[in-house]
Amino acid sequence: MTTAIESDQKLHLVFGGELEDVSGVRFRDLKDLDVVGIFPDYASAQKAWRSKAQATVDSAQTRYFIVHLHRLLEP
Repeated sequence: MTTAIESDQKLHLVFGGELEDVSGVRFRDLKDLDVVGIFPDYASAQKAWRSKAQATVDSAQTRYFIVHLHRLLEP
């Protein structure tokens, strides 16, 4: 018997930091990751991501990402 996790929440994580190389996604120092937060929907996550991305536009090595947590939680 399998149990499915059903939820109407579509959680998204926004985080970022300085990359070693802009052609990849390896962070320079994991202790310095900026975890912006977990958001209940993509629209609010995208708003937070855009704000952080625009605030760090002068730092070419800094990138922010949106992770679809709800996809990781679904079996």
